[in-house]
Amino acid sequence: MKQRNRTMFRPNRKLLSCALASCLAMAAPHVMAQSTSATLRGAVTADSTVTVTNVDTGLTRTTKAANGNYNIGGLPPGTYRIEVNAGGQTSSRAVTLAVGQTATLNLQEAPPVSAPTGDATTLDTVRVTAPVLVETTTSEVATYVSNKQIEALPQGTRNFLAFADTVPGMQFSQDNNGFTSLRGGAQSANNINVFIDGVGQKNYVLKGGVSGQDTSAGNPFPQLAIGEYKVITSNYKAEFDQISSAAVVAVTKSGTNEFKGNFFWDRYTNDWRARTLGEKNGVPVVDYKEEHYGMALGGPILKDRLHFFFTYESKEQMRPYTMTPGRNYSPAMIPAQFQDLLLPGSQAFQEDLYFGKLSWQAGDNHLVELTAKRRDEVAEIAAGGSNSFEHGTDRDNTDDRIDLRYQLTWGDWLNDAHLTYEKTTWGPRPRSIGPGYVLVDGGNWRDTVLQAGSGADYQDKGQKGIALQNDLTFSGWQNHTLKMGVKYKQVDLDVTERAFFNPQFHYDLAAGELDIPYHVTFGGAFAGIGDGSLQTEAKQFGIYLQDDWQVTDRLLLNLGLRWDYEENPSYTDYVTPAATLAALNAVDPRGNGTQTYAQTLALGGINLSDYVSNGSSRDNFKNAWQPRLGFSYDLSGDQRHVIFGGAGRSYDRNLFDWLSLERNKHSFPENELTFNTPAHPCAVGVGNCLAWDPAYLQPGALAALATAAPGREITMLRNDLKAPYSDQFSIGIRNVFDLWGNQWNSSVAVTRVVSKDGFVFSLGNRNPDGSFHNPNTLSIPWGAGVPGNGSLILGSNGLETKASSLLVSLEKPYTQSSRWGTTLAYTYTDAEENREFGEHYALHYPTLAGYGWSNAGGVSKHRLVLTGIGDVGWGVTASGKLTLATPAPWYGTNCSSGWDICDEQDQVEPDTTIGYKSFDMALEKRWDTGTDLGFKVRLDVLNAFNWVNYNYPRWFRAPGDGAPRTNEQLFPTRTVKLSFGLDW
Repeated sequence: MKQRNRTMFRPNRKLLSCALASCLAMAAPHVMAQSTSATLRGAVTADSTVTVTNVDTGLTRTTKAANGNYNIGGLPPGTYRIEVNAGGQTSSRAVTLAVGQTATLNLQEAPPVSAPTGDATTLDTVRVTAPVLVETTTSEVATYVSNKQIEALPQGTRNFLAFADTVPGMQFSQDNNGFTSLRGGAQSANNINVFIDGVGQKNYVLKGGVSGQDTSAGNPFPQLAIGEYKVITSNYKAEFDQISSAAVVAVTKSGTNEFKGNFFWDRYTNDWRARTLGEKNGVPVVDYKEEHYGMALGGPILKDRLHFFFTYESKEQMRPYTMTPGRNYSPAMIPAQFQDLLLPGSQAFQEDLYFGKLSWQAGDNHLVELTAKRRDEVAEIAAGGSNSFEHGTDRDNTDDRIDLRYQLTWGDWLNDAHLTYEKTTWGPRPRSIGPGYVLVDGGNWRDTVLQAGSGADYQDKGQKGIALQNDLTFSGWQNHTLKMGVKYKQVDLDVTERAFFNPQFHYDLAAGELDIPYHVTFGGAFAGIGDGSLQTEAKQFGIYLQDDWQVTDRLLLNLGLRWDYEENPSYTDYVTPAATLAALNAVDPRGNGTQTYAQTLALGGINLSDYVSNGSSRDNFKNAWQPRLGFSYDLSGDQRHVIFGGAGRSYDRNLFDWLSLERNKHSFPENELTFNTPAHPCAVGVGNCLAWDPAYLQPGALAALATAAPGREITMLRNDLKAPYSDQFSIGIRNVFDLWGNQWNSSVAVTRVVSKDGFVFSLGNRNPDGSFHNPNTLSIPWGAGVPGNGSLILGSNGLETKASSLLVSLEKPYTQSSRWGTTLAYTYTDAEENREFGEHYALHYPTLAGYGWSNAGGVSKHRLVLTGIGDVGWGVTASGKLTLATPAPWYGTNCSSGWDICDEQDQVEPDTTIGYKSFDMALEKRWDTGTDLGFKVRLDVLNAFNWVNYNYPRWFRAPGDGAPRTNEQLFPTRTVKLSFGLDW
């Protein structure tokens, strides 16, 4: 076989000077709906006029008192000077408002808790005396992550979502491939949604919850652009959509009246980490390098009117791989012509993130914002083990989003209107186009020793569309704040999946047949059915009404109702192919000679009429009504001790990648042919046996042989598919108290979250008598598929989780006066699930009932996260983060009782007190150069005590094994990261 010259992909470092030059040219949209804007309200002396001014941007809002109250909404998070004019006298104070906050500040008397006193007429005074107001009266179960925490706490990924695990009930994880995910409670990462400047980043096609986060080491957004965010773990208000788990509500930074910028670069390598247990015992050292660098620049174009902000970040990795031939072959047993394929190497990854923002205050009542984001990611993957580099995959991952927002304030009315555009793509592709070569051991073509040539994986998946959204708030009804909104979105969903796009030719290494293959696996378009691609124009519509009703001075009710609807023509207009119907109604050759396969399925409890569609058998789901009810009661009347709670329902989405399989899976099926060779003789012309012809190595030569599609898998969806949802209940108490001369905030809440109707694929195959398992075994009936075809896969709803949690948080916020801050987040979770979390295939039992209920996989009973930030003097800031969690259950295959009765869904929980532990720390030193330029050096130490955390395998018990097996050690071992930066 001819060997190709190997050219390693090396990422080209982007020049920051180019980014600086282009920052003003960015057409950058940013939509900050009211879910990220803050609201300031409270009591005030009659006939007063209240004016709030953002001290950094000059944004001004003015309102007159009505019935002794004021209410100002649509305020971007930041520091504000508040001026109250009553009877010709003017007083001022300063406050800092957080993202999505509804803060109460009574202005007719001395400021309440957390509000500063004294003069606040200068910028310096404002910044020193303007702490964040504490929001205690919300009914949401929510916690804030400040910009100080994002900038100061130790971190290795530069993924801003990593700080969400400082919130009770949240878990951020990173595997040894660098892939990250965020999940809330017992639900998977698919069920979260991240709202950046009020715009949801939901992935409608792929897993991960957020666009671009499916099996990616990249970050969803440049961390330099994130100002702050809050995490709502349950009982969000009616404005939040496309979610059934946690909501992350983030706001981006804006330009101000001062030109500011910064640059950073950080790096860590294999030489800066401790060795794993395996490496200490002789396993080859896994080499690694990672770098991050970037810059941000912002300032005025017109003071108090027009500002810009731009940031660029890059992430580079070089991840090594080691070649290990399969089937216990040593490198010396591989023929000489393949020896160069066994050399170790590195796989490159590079991500470039761009974000730009223009903010125009067209008048005192007008705000226009335009923001744009670009994510461009290239990764080399799938090399290592028996897979040579040339046989691997190159994967592109892009995400473009543009948002235009116009906010109008008119008396008691606030209107937020915005237009958004998005386009995301995820595309693993073979590194080259041509035949693949697979060296195998003996007669079983699946016994792979080494793979070379072109790889088989070809995919192209994504979403593209526009959305119109309008949110209207009215505060003129005494004791009520009404908010209503409507959203329409038209989005094209695309899935292309062509398995075995490049044919894979198998050569028998054991028999020495290296010139002629004896087997080939290839994919091909099925004439008259499709070509492995599917596009649909989905339409989404949502509407909601929310009333925040101040019933008394102490009791607040949040009453909301939401309804969502989605059209998916690829599902509703589907017509089951005639060939599929004929196969299902054909005589089952294993039966009595007259029994059809449909009758076999009926004996097994499957009614085909639930899955066969004639193009009008299906309707879009119309019952996504979502009541959202909450309350808060101020026990002391000063917002120091508040009981809160709520109940609500929230609907998510079925991923298009899964729904598309009904049309796509059998339209580009996997085909197998055998060739008559001396070591593997077969009768030419009988079955799928052919005489070998070298022309088959040419691209497209096998396409004509794919039309019969023997063994094609058939996927069918239920005609009454629903959208997954969760019901959420909570009750808790918030407290504000003084300790050691500082203000502390605490929250204790009990939550119950029940999620239902998760999407799942089950195996429709049945034995002639309708049974699934053979007697006394747990064997899966793979050979009992549709006559003349392959297996029958059925898609329906049915996945469920149940989680009861105790969420405890304690915070002493970092302030400029105290120079230190700390947080505590403790979570106790009692959670169950009827199928492994994150899995959408349930093929081991005839129905989900066979799985029963298990402890939720990956969820620890107890989880504690402690953080601390302190200025220790001499320009040095120290920070630390301690994470402790009890063992989490994991699933695997247990064959300890025998190979024929393997339990592929066994669950094991490690017999240890602590299942995961890590302590990270950081030290940062800043130097003031005496000019506008500052210099800083930072040292992060991840897993400082080098505690061992295990990554448990999927397969953990063979016959005769005692204790479950463990797998490799999770990264990071103790790792040092060095950073440099400039501020101006």
